[in-house]
Amino acid sequence: MGILEITQQVRRRAISPVELTKECLQRIERLNPVLNAFITVTGESALADARMAEQEIARGEWRGPLHGIPIGLKDLIDTASVRTTAASAVFKDRVPAQDADVTKRLKAAGAVILGKQNLHEFAYGSSSIISYFGEMHNPWNPEHITGGSSGGSAAAVAAGLCYAAIGTDTAGSIREPAAACGIVGLKPTYGRVSARGIIPLSVSLDHVGPLTSNVADAAAVFDAIANENPPSIPGIAVQQNKHAAGTRNLRVGVPRQYFFEELDPEISSAVEEALATIKHFVAEVREISLPVNADRALQAAEAYAYHSEFVAKTPELYHPETLRRIRTGEKYSAEDRARAAAELEMERRNIQSVFNDLDALVTPTIPILPPTIASLKQHPERLRPAELLLLRNTRPFNVWGLPAISIPCGFTSSGLPIGLQIAGPHWSEATVLALARAYERVTEWHKKVPSL
Repeated sequence: MGILEITQQVRRRAISPVELTKECLQRIERLNPVLNAFITVTGESALADARMAEQEIARGEWRGPLHGIPIGLKDLIDTASVRTTAASAVFKDRVPAQDADVTKRLKAAGAVILGKQNLHEFAYGSSSIISYFGEMHNPWNPEHITGGSSGGSAAAVAAGLCYAAIGTDTAGSIREPAAACGIVGLKPTYGRVSARGIIPLSVSLDHVGPLTSNVADAAAVFDAIANENPPSIPGIAVQQNKHAAGTRNLRVGVPRQYFFEELDPEISSAVEEALATIKHFVAEVREISLPVNADRALQAAEAYAYHSEFVAKTPELYHPETLRRIRTGEKYSAEDRARAAAELEMERRNIQSVFNDLDALVTPTIPILPPTIASLKQHPERLRPAELLLLRNTRPFNVWGLPAISIPCGFTSSGLPIGLQIAGPHWSEATVLALARAYERVTEWHKKVPSL
């Protein structure tokens, strides 16, 4: 069951948070050796928190949908007194003194934190085969990648090791693994969820959001972690996060150029079928053209700015490919970063005009199927091109700072999931979630689970 189903039984005391937590810990013990989804499991503290939640609920002190619900955190989100490694030898023994903002909000909501989940080292990749703690494996077929960088988080949710997870997304690192693992991944508007206390990749592009088994659960977790007063994007007014009433009046744009190029035939077929379904419950679906800026200078420059001291002192502690990627930003000066940041602000202002007569955009989440781990290891020269292609459709929405979600929309003949991406204007999470939920209601894809 999803969070919103199980939380009603928890609130009625038909199911105990302790029972839920023990079940998740048992599944982690059984399946983590196959998936390698968790780096650190905090079983004792999770059970203590579950017992506290049970007592609070018994006293009538229910805090909301996440109270007593076991979740996981991507292991670059700070947790006080629990190591936070970013899946790197550089930070393998790092223990923060304070919680990240998102950790604090989850604890305030009564969530039970099961532990820290594996990821592509320092979030600098989309395959999740590079980690000091070993590669992650896809629950639908462990020979295939999970996507990344939130690969452990996506695998854990898909396999039922937790009811939800919190990931980060700089170029697609929530949505791409969500698509690859057949779950829901929401990247909110830039700044909607605080990134304070999270090890950054690129501070101007990093987003924080939930991975869940269905859209309603994503909305519930988002409501718990979102800032009431997020920092404004220059030139873009903050709107209140109101839940959309319906989808009948929505106008949907389909940007075929760029986003629909080089699609795997099975992905293409599934997405076209999804678009045909969406046409039944919106006002309009029409093709549009979107300008896409593929420059990565700002991400490279900001990543190097964060890592420069560590690279100078202990370069040998990085995976060679991670080190190479970080060093691509060495050539950029502070002035270059400032200029790129100003250009980013302009991109975010300009994209607003697309929504003068549209309410949402729909694309495939990823254009190709998740490769096998063996193929990328045997042919390392294919890693970077494959990762760039996997992130092709998601990265523009980080540049624009727009809310975007990936939801399941089918499976291949070999049993791998296919993802559909829905995006909207800044601060329109309610609309994005409403459209995603409307599609989910008339399909069955989100109900399928891997047979591990």
